[in-house]
Amino acid sequence: MELQVTHWHSAALPTEHDVQQKIRAENLRGYTWSNGPFDEYSAHTHSFDKMLYVLSGSITWILPNQEITTHAGDRLDLPRGILHAVRVGANGVTCFEAHLD
Repeated sequence: MELQVTHWHSAALPTEHDVQQKIRAENLRGYTWSNGPFDEYSAHTHSFDKMLYVLSGSITWILPNQEITTHAGDRLDLPRGILHAVRVGANGVTCFEAHLD
């Protein structure tokens, strides 16, 4: 797996239903989580490949050489072992997450 961001490419903002349809179409199993405005996670890694869809709000991924902000409808594929920190946007965030092992 490679680090990849797939941005929502429609003029209309996605609804949670729109993103849930994409998740079902990919037959993904996972869970939903939320964080409040400006919450942060310090730098860490995971022992699994992670796939995440932003359902609402925004979240910034702070990587060693770049920052990537994802918004509603965006998908992040994060390979295991990549050091990253996280900063949630001003409106909080709700995400769907699946582990791809």
